[in-house]
Amino acid sequence: MVARACLRWPDARLRSPAAVVASITDDIRAIWADMVDTMEAMPGYGLAAPQIGVMLRLAVVDCSTARGQAVLMANPEVLHASGQMRDHEEASPNLPGVSAVIARPRAVTVRFLNAEGAVEDRDFVHLWATSVQHQIDHLNGRMYFDRLSKVKRDMLLRRARRFAGG
Repeated sequence: MVARACLRWPDARLRSPAAVVASITDDIRAIWADMVDTMEAMPGYGLAAPQIGVMLRLAVVDCSTARGQAVLMANPEVLHASGQMRDHEEASPNLPGVSAVIARPRAVTVRFLNAEGAVEDRDFVHLWATSVQHQIDHLNGRMYFDRLSKVKRDMLLRRARRFAGG
Protein backbone atom coordinates (compact mmCIF):
# COMPACT_ATOMS: atom_id res chain seq x y z
CA MET A 1 0.00 0.00 0.00
CA VAL A 2 1.04 3.63 0.10
CA ALA A 3 1.24 6.63 2.41
CA ARG A 4 -1.13 9.32 1.16
CA ALA A 5 -0.84 13.09 1.41
CA CYS A 6 -2.87 14.77 4.14
CA LEU A 7 -5.18 17.65 3.28
CA ARG A 8 -4.08 21.07 4.50
CA TRP A 9 -6.27 23.20 6.73
CA PRO A 10 -8.56 24.99 5.81
CA ASP A 11 -9.63 22.47 3.13
CA ALA A 12 -13.46 22.35 3.30
CA ARG A 13 -13.45 18.54 3.47
CA LEU A 14 -11.98 18.80 6.97
CA ARG A 15 -15.21 20.57 8.02
CA SER A 16 -17.56 18.07 6.36
CA PRO A 17 -19.06 15.01 8.06
CA ALA A 18 -17.98 11.74 6.43
CA ALA A 19 -20.40 9.25 4.87
CA VAL A 20 -21.41 6.03 6.61
CA VAL A 21 -19.70 2.86 5.36
CA ALA A 22 -22.35 0.36 4.24
CA SER A 23 -20.15 -2.76 4.33
CA ILE A 24 -16.55 -3.83 4.57
CA THR A 25 -15.17 -4.57 1.11
CA ASP A 26 -11.73 -5.10 -0.38
CA ASP A 27 -11.77 -1.41 -1.40
CA ILE A 28 -12.38 -0.41 2.23
CA ARG A 29 -9.56 -2.71 3.40
CA ALA A 30 -7.23 -1.11 0.82
CA ILE A 31 -8.10 2.37 2.13
CA TRP A 32 -7.40 1.19 5.69
CA ALA A 33 -4.02 -0.19 4.59
CA ASP A 34 -3.12 3.17 3.03
CA MET A 35 -4.30 4.91 6.19
CA VAL A 36 -2.06 2.74 8.39
CA ASP A 37 0.91 3.46 6.08
CA THR A 38 0.10 7.19 6.21
CA MET A 39 -0.22 7.12 10.02
CA GLU A 40 3.12 5.32 10.35
CA ALA A 41 4.84 7.76 7.98
CA MET A 42 3.69 10.84 9.96
CA PRO A 43 4.32 9.27 12.61
CA GLY A 44 1.08 9.47 14.52
CA TYR A 45 -1.32 7.55 16.75
CA GLY A 46 -4.33 7.62 14.47
CA LEU A 47 -5.84 8.80 11.24
CA ALA A 48 -9.35 9.43 9.93
CA ALA A 49 -10.14 8.98 6.24
CA PRO A 50 -11.24 12.62 5.67
CA GLN A 51 -7.71 13.72 6.61
CA ILE A 52 -6.53 12.16 3.34
CA GLY A 53 -9.56 13.32 1.36
CA VAL A 54 -11.58 10.08 1.60
CA MET A 55 -15.00 11.13 2.84
CA LEU A 56 -15.94 7.86 4.54
CA ARG A 57 -16.34 7.09 8.27
CA LEU A 58 -13.08 5.13 8.50
CA ALA A 59 -10.43 5.47 11.19
CA VAL A 60 -7.26 3.70 12.27
CA VAL A 61 -5.63 3.95 15.70
CA ASP A 62 -2.35 2.48 16.94
CA CYS A 63 -1.01 3.66 20.29
CA SER A 64 1.00 0.50 20.99
CA THR A 65 4.66 0.88 21.86
CA ALA A 66 5.74 -1.81 19.40
CA ARG A 67 3.36 -0.55 16.67
CA GLY A 68 1.70 -2.93 14.24
CA GLN A 69 -1.40 -3.17 16.47
CA ALA A 70 -3.67 -0.83 14.51
CA VAL A 71 -7.38 -1.03 15.24
CA LEU A 72 -9.34 -0.60 12.00
CA MET A 73 -12.75 1.00 12.48
CA ALA A 74 -15.69 1.85 10.23
CA ASN A 75 -18.52 4.02 11.57
CA PRO A 76 -17.04 4.36 15.08
CA GLU A 77 -19.31 5.87 17.71
CA VAL A 78 -18.81 6.46 21.41
CA LEU A 79 -21.33 4.49 23.45
CA HIS A 80 -20.00 5.52 26.85
CA ALA A 81 -17.40 8.00 28.09
CA SER A 82 -15.95 8.13 31.58
CA GLY A 83 -16.53 11.19 33.71
CA GLN A 84 -12.83 11.37 34.49
CA MET A 85 -10.98 13.64 32.08
CA ARG A 86 -7.43 13.30 30.77
CA ASP A 87 -5.30 16.13 29.32
CA HIS A 88 -3.14 15.33 26.32
CA GLU A 89 -1.27 17.45 23.80
CA GLU A 90 -2.93 16.93 20.42
CA ALA A 91 -1.89 17.89 16.91
CA SER A 92 -2.85 17.10 13.34
CA PRO A 93 -0.90 16.61 10.11
CA ASN A 94 -3.61 18.76 8.50
CA LEU A 95 -2.35 21.77 10.48
CA PRO A 96 1.38 21.17 11.01
CA GLY A 97 3.57 23.07 13.44
CA VAL A 98 1.03 23.62 16.20
CA SER A 99 -0.55 21.63 19.01
CA ALA A 100 -2.74 22.19 22.05
CA VAL A 101 -3.57 20.44 25.29
CA ILE A 102 -7.09 19.04 25.04
CA ALA A 103 -9.13 17.49 27.85
CA ARG A 104 -11.13 14.41 26.84
CA PRO A 105 -12.71 11.51 28.73
CA ARG A 106 -10.02 9.14 30.03
CA ALA A 107 -11.91 6.04 28.85
CA VAL A 108 -14.52 5.37 26.18
CA THR A 109 -16.51 2.41 24.89
CA VAL A 110 -16.73 2.54 21.11
CA ARG A 111 -18.90 0.55 18.69
CA PHE A 112 -17.62 0.08 15.14
CA LEU A 113 -17.51 -2.30 12.20
CA ASN A 114 -14.21 -4.20 12.26
CA ALA A 115 -12.16 -5.56 9.35
CA GLU A 116 -14.33 -8.67 9.18
CA GLY A 117 -17.48 -6.55 8.90
CA ALA A 118 -18.71 -7.51 12.37
CA VAL A 119 -20.03 -5.00 14.90
CA GLU A 120 -17.52 -4.72 17.74
CA ASP A 121 -17.72 -2.87 21.07
CA ARG A 122 -14.31 -2.10 22.54
CA ASP A 123 -13.06 -0.19 25.55
CA PHE A 124 -10.20 2.26 25.05
CA VAL A 125 -8.28 4.03 27.83
CA HIS A 126 -5.63 6.75 28.14
CA LEU A 127 -3.86 7.57 24.85
CA TRP A 128 -5.98 5.02 22.93
CA ALA A 129 -9.16 6.75 24.14
CA THR A 130 -7.79 10.19 23.26
CA SER A 131 -6.82 9.10 19.76
CA VAL A 132 -10.13 7.36 19.05
CA GLN A 133 -12.06 10.46 20.15
CA HIS A 134 -9.77 12.68 18.04
CA GLN A 135 -10.47 10.52 14.96
CA ILE A 136 -14.24 10.51 15.57
CA ASP A 137 -14.08 14.32 15.72
CA HIS A 138 -12.48 14.29 12.24
CA LEU A 139 -15.25 12.01 10.96
CA ASN A 140 -17.76 14.58 12.22
CA GLY A 141 -16.01 17.51 10.52
CA ARG A 142 -14.33 18.77 13.68
CA MET A 143 -10.70 19.55 14.44
CA TYR A 144 -9.09 19.19 17.87
CA PHE A 145 -8.75 22.97 18.20
CA ASP A 146 -12.56 23.30 18.03
CA ARG A 147 -12.45 22.11 21.66
CA LEU A 148 -10.46 25.21 22.68
CA SER A 149 -11.88 28.54 23.78
CA LYS A 150 -12.23 31.08 20.96
CA VAL A 151 -9.21 33.05 22.22
CA LYS A 152 -6.96 29.97 22.39
CA ARG A 153 -8.24 28.67 19.04
CA ASP A 154 -7.56 32.02 17.33
CA MET A 155 -4.05 32.14 18.82
CA LEU A 156 -3.33 28.59 17.61
CA LEU A 157 -4.55 29.36 14.07
CA ARG A 158 -2.41 32.54 13.96
CA ARG A 159 0.65 30.48 15.01
CA ALA A 160 -0.21 27.91 12.33
CA ARG A 161 -0.35 30.62 9.63
CA ARG A 162 3.05 31.95 10.76
CA PHE A 163 4.47 28.41 10.69
CA ALA A 164 3.12 27.91 7.15
CA GLY A 165 4.65 31.21 6.05
CA GLY A 166 1.27 32.85 5.48
